[in-house]
Amino acid sequence: GPRGISANVLAPGAIETDFGHGAVRDNSELNAFVAGNTALGRAGLPDDIGAAVAALLGDGGRWINGQRIEASGGMFL
Repeated sequence: GPRGISANVLAPGAIETDFGHGAVRDNSELNAFVAGNTALGRAGLPDDIGAAVAALLGDGGRWINGQRIEASGGMFL
């Protein structure tokens, strides 16, 4: 508000990381399930989330406030 503070939430989809003991990254069946249910046809990568965060923090995101933004590659569309 008046102090110029924005508050947004980035909600990542299935990402190939250590989260969940690396299940999306290390379990080929789970990875294939994710890829088959994602509009972009693959599980997310850490750089995908980093780029989304950078976009929100850049000048283009200055008018985005109070939002939950899903970064899932279009899961279950």
